[in-house]
Amino acid sequence: MSWLRVELWTAEVVYTGFGTPMLRGGIAVQGGVVVGQGSLEELRARFPEAEVVRKGRALFPPPVNAHTHLDLSLLPLYRGPFPGFLSHVMAHRERRGLEGAKRGLEELLASGAGAFADIVFKDEVMDFLLGESPLPGVAFYEVFAPDPAEAEEAFARVRRKVEAWRRREGRVRVGLAPHAPYSVSPPLLKRLAQYAQAEGLPLMVHAAESREEVAFLTRGEGPLGEVYGRFARTPWTPPGTTPVRHLHALGVLGPKTVLVHGVQVEEEEVRLIAEAGAKVVLCPRSNGNLGVGEAPLALYARHGVELALGTDSRGSSPDLDVRNEALFLWERADPRLLLRALTRGGYRALGLPAPRLARGTPASLVHSL
Repeated sequence: MSWLRVELWTAEVVYTGFGTPMLRGGIAVQGGVVVGQGSLEELRARFPEAEVVRKGRALFPPPVNAHTHLDLSLLPLYRGPFPGFLSHVMAHRERRGLEGAKRGLEELLASGAGAFADIVFKDEVMDFLLGESPLPGVAFYEVFAPDPAEAEEAFARVRRKVEAWRRREGRVRVGLAPHAPYSVSPPLLKRLAQYAQAEGLPLMVHAAESREEVAFLTRGEGPLGEVYGRFARTPWTPPGTTPVRHLHALGVLGPKTVLVHGVQVEEEEVRLIAEAGAKVVLCPRSNGNLGVGEAPLALYARHGVELALGTDSRGSSPDLDVRNEALFLWERADPRLLLRALTRGGYRALGLPAPRLARGTPASLVHSL
């Protein structure tokens, strides 16, 4: 491209980070800088000598990987039933840790991600992300404590750690991640939610991912009982309701709550999520590899739930490039919905400012599919 010549970049869908993604839109670029944006017709009128350059399926600001497990980046890829994935992670636990997190962060940077959310299992990974991550994001400290008899002890331990880490916040903020409704006891879930709300901490919970999860919470049945039994002495008493309803009853849903997966949901549950102002991160490729089904995007959209996209871990997804999640769904969903989820939805889910492609923006920040 000549340094002074204007090019009009266009694609099937163009999203500048505000307003509605455009189906016949464009971005005017000159000298490596954005000099205009809008409908392609309008840009052609403003820049009649400009060359129109087609850039594929989509143009958009830096994307957000709103759900990762960076410390699992050295695990082999698993494809199979959901309960087997938990055993897969445990079988390769020696590969889980700081080296994996470093490798995963490198992959995020190479993918062009503008921000990220990570589920942090080990203290050393939290220390690394707070001290060394060049990317902004939220590091959600994972809590796995299913036994209600240990709730108070677990809460005190988590609170001490989080308070210490928060004093080191900078580019990366600290959040809380009660793992799932079946792996964190009800009293602990309630305490963590109250603490997060009082302190303004973002909260991320795996929820409604699989049919096995629904069966275990509603009827106490299925293979997740074995997982529970490995970590708890107290017999499991199912709440007798679905994951989202269970979280709602405990006061977990709120405007700073992010639910991950949200595949096995009914319309009433989607309404509860919307009314609470909670967000949902979709991980479609991971869901496909684990055979748990597809999240109801149209249902979420109908109720105005803010959606984001994440890759989940290298253990259940082939890479950490979140753009591939959008491509995976491209022919099955409204691409305008996907682009918002890939960008603005992700930033909003993490409480981060969303970048825009406006006049003066470096062209290097214009991403494509």
